[in-house]
Amino acid sequence: MICLFGNQKGGVGKSTLTVLSGNYLSLAKDWPVTLIDMDYQQSISQKYEKAKVLENEEPYEVLPANLDSFPVLGPVLAKNKKDAVLIDLPGKLDDDGLIPVFKIADLVICPFAYDEFTFESTVLFTVVLKKVNPKVDVIFVPNRIKANVKFEIMSEVNEQLSRFGKITPPIPDRIDFQRITTFHTPLSLYPVITPVFEEIFADYLWKK
Repeated sequence: MICLFGNQKGGVGKSTLTVLSGNYLSLAKDWPVTLIDMDYQQSISQKYEKAKVLENEEPYEVLPANLDSFPVLGPVLAKNKKDAVLIDLPGKLDDDGLIPVFKIADLVICPFAYDEFTFESTVLFTVVLKKVNPKVDVIFVPNRIKANVKFEIMSEVNEQLSRFGKITPPIPDRIDFQRITTFHTPLSLYPVITPVFEEIFADYLWKK
């Protein structure tokens, strides 16, 4: 399974969700994972290097990469039938280097927030993605959701996005998310993330 994490809008928790998924699949499901950090900030790679300095035993490998190197890396990833390959995408669409990445994906996880600007960016990202890879499964994750979101906005956004893919239960905004690393997810977060990840990965885990 090659799974992309992307949205044109920054600040929606894309990298955090990538790490949480890597931890969940490797630690809770004992599924081999390879994580590719293609985001410009390389925040996941930095977390990974810090974990190695502390001599923690990493449950999976994190590889820094960029769009220029993907034409060589992509075919290698496609031949790996065992691992779940999780790719944290750069947060933009104006680079043709994304096309081969989109084409190789089996699943795309798109975190978003309930505001007009994020909604428009999410739709644009999904339209471009589907044009390049019409068969890809898209799952939208309402992420970092605050308790005061108006139901009218939530209902309207969900209705529009459901035309493109599945929408998971929301993940609330919690301080605990700042404590995740590439080898550890705080136990307090498992009741929050498990229903979401079970829904996302159920079909793929069953196929394993």
